[in-house]
Amino acid sequence: MNKKWVKITHRESQAIIAEGPLGWGITPFEGNYYIGSRYLKTAGFKANYRPGLCPYKFLYVWLDFEAPNDSKIKNLGWKYWLPNPLLPFIWFRVAIPKYHPEITVVESTNIS
Repeated sequence: MNKKWVKITHRESQAIIAEGPLGWGITPFEGNYYIGSRYLKTAGFKANYRPGLCPYKFLYVWLDFEAPNDSKIKNLGWKYWLPNPLLPFIWFRVAIPKYHPEITVVESTNIS
């Protein structure tokens, strides 16, 4: 069976941000990735408590990223703290944009 796999790294430090299967583990939605905690490979995301509101996904907070080489990226990710109950794949997950100049995304197909 072929499974799609994704690896997300910070471009400058080459630190792995997330790695895992596309689907429930790392969910692509609207040009972003919603990453389950099991597949998040860094502790570099910190809430900056800047709130945001999406009309249908509800309340979130922005996350800053601090890489192992001490470089910092403001507002690289976000997390829904009051998520829409109809979208369980966004509940309390770190979300990052698929296309961001400071990250590299590699999607591949693994045969298992």
